[in-house]
Order: sequence, then C-alpha cells, then structure tokens
Amino acid sequence: MPSYTAPTQDMQFVLHEVLKVSHDDTPGYADLDRDFTGAILEEAGKIASGVLAPLNASGDAEGCRLENGMVVTPSGFKEAFAELKAGGWTAIDGDPAYGGQGLPYLMSCATGEIFVSANMAFNMYQGLTHGAYSAIQAHGTEAQKAAYLAKLVGCDWTGTMNLTEPHCGTDLGLMRTKAEPQEDGSYRITGQKIFISAGDHDLAENVIHLVLAKAPGGGEGTKGISLFIVPKVLVNADGSLGARNAVSVGKIEEKMGIHGNATCVMNYDGATGWLLGDLHKGMRAMFTMMNEARLSVGLQGYAVAEAAYQHARAYARERLQGRAVTGPENPADPADPLIVHPDIRRNLMAQKAFVEGARMLTYWGAALVDRAQRGGDAASEGLISLLTPVIKGFLTDKGFESTVNAQQVFGGHGYIEEQGMSQFVRDARITMIYEGANGVQALDLVARKLAADGGKPIMGFFDMVKGFIKENEGHGELKAGFLDPLKAASKDLQAAGMFFMAEGMKNPNAALAGSYDFMSLFGHVCMGLMWSRAALAAHNALERGDGDADFYRAKLATGRYYMARELPATALRLARIQSGADPVMALSAEAF
Repeated sequence: MPSYTAPTQDMQFVLHEVLKVSHDDTPGYADLDRDFTGAILEEAGKIASGVLAPLNASGDAEGCRLENGMVVTPSGFKEAFAELKAGGWTAIDGDPAYGGQGLPYLMSCATGEIFVSANMAFNMYQGLTHGAYSAIQAHGTEAQKAAYLAKLVGCDWTGTMNLTEPHCGTDLGLMRTKAEPQEDGSYRITGQKIFISAGDHDLAENVIHLVLAKAPGGGEGTKGISLFIVPKVLVNADGSLGARNAVSVGKIEEKMGIHGNATCVMNYDGATGWLLGDLHKGMRAMFTMMNEARLSVGLQGYAVAEAAYQHARAYARERLQGRAVTGPENPADPADPLIVHPDIRRNLMAQKAFVEGARMLTYWGAALVDRAQRGGDAASEGLISLLTPVIKGFLTDKGFESTVNAQQVFGGHGYIEEQGMSQFVRDARITMIYEGANGVQALDLVARKLAADGGKPIMGFFDMVKGFIKENEGHGELKAGFLDPLKAASKDLQAAGMFFMAEGMKNPNAALAGSYDFMSLFGHVCMGLMWSRAALAAHNALERGDGDADFYRAKLATGRYYMARELPATALRLARIQSGADPVMALSAEAF
C-alpha cells in the first residue's frame, strides 16, 4: 500500500527562497526563519507518515457507520485525533487568547498539506473546524467567542457548515430551512441539510453546526438568509455541556471517496440556535468560512496528487517492464524499469511540475491572506479574492487529472484496489465538486471577481507579471525558457479579458460560455509566474553555490517542462473563449 513522506525540502524552498517569508514585513513573518519552519514541518511529517498515512487505506475500506444515532469513525481515528490535538496541530494559527499558537495562516496551510496528503478524509474533521472558528471569530459576539472559540481551537469541539438542502445546492435562495425567533433571543431551527462533512462523529464531545436558515422578514432569495450557531449538545452558561439539542443524523451518505469522513444528512427538528452576525446577512458571515474552505480545497487538490505522485514515482523506479528504446539500461536484469520510457517520463513530469507549481501558488495565496488580515493590506485582500476561484477550480481540476496520471503509471495494477491508487482518484474527485463546483467558481471569477473594485485586482495582477518580466528580462538564463513563455501566456489572458469586455455586455452568454476556459487560462498564467519565480531562485542558488545543486537543477528542468509543455495551453483556451457562445448554445434543450 502507498506510504507518504512529507516533501519538506521543497516546502522549505517555497517558503524561504521563493516567498522569502522571514524577510517579509507581514506581522509574524520575521519569526519564520528556516530552522523554525523546518522543525514544524519535520514534526508534522512524522505524524503524517507514522500515524495518519497508515490509517488512510483502512479508513477508506472501513468507512463510518451510524449506531444508535451516533456516527462511529474508522478504527484508529479517535486515537490519531487525540494525538493531533495533544500536539497542538489543530491550533497552529489560532488566536493565543483562545489557546492557539498564533502562527500565520501560511503555516497552517503548510502543515495542512502534509496532513491532507497523508489522510484527506481524516484531516477534514479539523479542517472544517478551522472554518467554523474563523466565522465565529469574525462575526460572533464576545459571549459567543468566549463560549466556542477555545473549544474549537483545541478541537475539543468540532465545527461544520450547513448550506445544501435536497432541492438546492448553489441556488441558496431556494432554501427552506426556517428559523423562528424565541422570547429568550434564541431561534428554533427546522429543516434538513445534506452533504454535511463531519456532520457527526465520535472524535469530539460536541459538534458546533453553523446553519443557514431563513428568519421572518428577510424577503425572498439569499437576502433573507441568516446564519445560526446550532450545537449538537447545548452549552450551559458556565461552559459545561447540557442537554442534547434537537438535531440528528438522518443517514451517512454512501460516497465515491473520502469514506473515512462522515458526510451526513442532518435533521433539525426545532433545534435551538443563536444568530451569528447580522440578521438576514448570513451569506456575508458564511462566506468567511466558504472562502477559507475554497483555498483549503484547492490545497486538497494538489496534496492528494502529491501522495499519488510519490507512489507512482516509486513504482516507476522499481517495476521492470520492457527495454529502453536506446538500448538496455540494466543489462543484468531481464528488463529495464518503467522510468526509462519517454511516455512514463512525460507522465511523471506532468505530475511533478503540477504539484510543485501548485504548492507555490497555494502558499503565495496563503501569504496574501496573511498580508490582508495581519497587515491590513487592501491590495492583497483584493488579489486573493480574485485568485480564490482560480486556486480552488484550477488546482482541483489539475489535481484530479494528476491522480489519474499517477494511476496510469501502474497500468492494470493501478485499477486493482490493493495498490491504493484507486483511493487517490476517488478521494480527489470530490474536490472539483464541493465548496462550490468548479463551473460555479468559473462563473464567479468572470461575472464578479474580474470587475471587482473597478478591475483593480486583475490590473494589479497584470502589472505584477509585467514588472517581474521587466525586472528580469536581462537574465539570459531565464528569458527564453521562462520569461518569453510567461509573457505570451499573460497576453493570452489579457486578450481573453478584452473579449469579455467587448462581447459580454451585448451577449452575456459569450462571457459565461468561456468562463471555464478563462479560469483554466488564468490558472496556467499563475503557475507560469510561480515557476518563473522558482527558476530565478534556483538559478541564484546555483550561482552562489548554496545548498543542494542537484535539487536546484531538477527545479529548473521541471520548470522548463511546465513552460514548454503545459503553459502553451493558454492559446487553446483563448481560442475557445474567442469562439463565443454560438458553438455552445447552438442546440435547443430538446436536441440533447
């Protein structure tokens, strides 16, 4: 079965040579020196490889079960969760006032990557709790913060978000869950929610549900929605646990993947809840949680791909099959290893280039979050808002593709469960769907994010790319292999934006029909920028004679692969966008 080793050398390269975190003026970053981050990542890696990864396949096979109204998680999950809590891993970036360690969000993402790669389904229990913590911290009253945050930081209690109902997913305006105000200031919540990840389990003594519902007087559509805190077990005034609330698990969904996480149907039968944030402004409060979740799902997309790549790489080195076309490379053996064959190299290079580029893009996004939240930088806030649908949509699309590529390296053995490759594919598939399906991410990007703040974020991005190219255009080693392809890809992105401006107003379908291709095009340009930054860092290290020369040479070769073989996809995406809506909308609904 697959094993996992945290790629700490590459993570450190991104943190200290690409992002140069310890030299960044974001509050808290000066403490992130190489030794400090290295110690954190090494310890996280030990837990991941020694505790979490061994439970990945068994958790997938065993799944969760519902017994007497209570969800029982797979064998070993309770003990592993207790170990994670005891080590403070759930509290990495929590507020110290509530028991957190106060580290930047970037470090939460870095350790989160390690835990997701080792066991995605397991990590979701704490990952969703982080989102609930963030929503209450941002929108809760002081009393609510005092009641819930310390428990959520330490994962003594876990959290969920409840949006989807059987008849409505993305269109939340169709929601039927009701909230009836009570004389004591609470609300009675009645309705059913589905697809609730970590909706119930035996890992913590309470589950704090954040539930969207409609209270009287809010009007139609999403404007009438409010957000409520609905505990599984009611909390007494002194913080102790009281009676069981009127919330129950209807069933555990039978899913394609992430079997170790309990995805529940939740029934609210007049459950007691308390308003979080302003009445009828629930979407604003929920999006604090949703935006964080979307970045986390983008991370899941490449983190699962990393684990699959590691297993495929090992198999390609060991599996003897055929001879190298240029002559035997291992004449003493009956065949050469798979990795000598060009098509296997192509497959592995595609995986390696994606995973390493995606890591850079995600960490950069996390650094923008820190800069916005810790430093109050409005430009960073605008840029990460623009990039969030790209990170979520593009990285999960490509992450799933990468896990399939990893499975392909195994041939028929990749289709057999004992190799474990099927689980990576099945687990990765959900990332393209939940927290807003990728088609919705693309629509959000084109319909809302491009025009946000008068277009300042997208123009700022273009200026950033132009500035990087101009600053380094005299660098002969980078120009042909990195800067010229980046410039061409950026021009494709600008041309697509101009097409939307010219055609979108008179024919909105023309923009929306091209939105998915635009998201992918944007993602490729972001990756091209990341690889260009990485190439500059690797080249400078080689010139100085620092560190592991083989690592830096491999980094440059991998970057050249991406720029030469993957980045030209922007031209294809642009051609599709410029074809307009007619090819997409030509058939009537009845003709399908």
